[in-house]
Amino acid sequence: MPSKNLCVVVTRRLPETVEQRLGELFDVRLRNDDTAMDRAALIEAVQTADVLVPTVTDQIDAALLDTAGDKLKLIANYGSGFDNIDVTAARQRGIMVSNTPSVVTEDTADMVMALILGVTRRIPEGMAEMQSGNWGGWAPNAFLGGRMKGRKLGILGMGRIGQAVARRATAFGMDIHYHNRNRLRVEVEQDLGATFWDSLDQMISRVDVVSVNCPHTPATFHLMNARRLKLMKPSSVLINTSRGDVVDENALTRMLRAGELAGAGLDVYAAGQGVNPRLRDLNNVILLPHMSSATVEGRIDMGQRVVVNIKAFEDGHRPPDQVVPSML
Repeated sequence: MPSKNLCVVVTRRLPETVEQRLGELFDVRLRNDDTAMDRAALIEAVQTADVLVPTVTDQIDAALLDTAGDKLKLIANYGSGFDNIDVTAARQRGIMVSNTPSVVTEDTADMVMALILGVTRRIPEGMAEMQSGNWGGWAPNAFLGGRMKGRKLGILGMGRIGQAVARRATAFGMDIHYHNRNRLRVEVEQDLGATFWDSLDQMISRVDVVSVNCPHTPATFHLMNARRLKLMKPSSVLINTSRGDVVDENALTRMLRAGELAGAGLDVYAAGQGVNPRLRDLNNVILLPHMSSATVEGRIDMGQRVVVNIKAFEDGHRPPDQVVPSML
């Protein structure tokens, strides 16, 4: 029977199986339409919920939390990241925060490889040519891209996703390099065939592809700034499936338009869903709508983790995916 003592408010439509399970276990309030809650609806949600289930589109900031009463005790984020939530403000109010780590690892790593292939092999250009009806047939010098085997891949952030990318790239014959806050254990490096660079500047100046796979933190804001982007080889490619703010998007746009970089594959943007219009008309850039984790399996897995976190909280235990200060 559903728990009538625990009110769970969900801010977006989730997969049907997830919504059904939440309804079986809790007194759940679901959305009727798949749109983000406006500010007024979020204020009502934090005032009435014992547990709030937001997504990346919901900004749970200190001002919003100040409107909550004493009822809200858990924010069970539907997503692996949590930079949409002011975790410090929540903690100060005695509100726990949980997320859904690791469930998007494989899906995101798949998309990194798809973007690397798409940019280096000029797949969107080929598709556009076919869709236009102007293809004149095969030619020796048409749509020449670059071979994956032998290319140097520099991974910025060697956590779960970075390591999953390394395993895939190795299968393509790429040479794996990485920069991380902490060096991996020797046996992990050997298993991945990865070379560690203590200096990010030195790594990005030597590799052919840079894949951004680090979280958004104050320390990673514009980590790939204008100066570092200029260190990359003109023939190199930048891939970002992590967070838009890690890359100086304006500097990246200028360099791509000037031919100072060979291309880019982006799934995240500095302004959220606002994409720099000067990126749209470049044929060496792939722009995706934040879909790296968008698989049926991944979305269901995320929901299952949300359920586990809420159930643990209801049973008087710490949610297994609780966000703690050391993670910030």
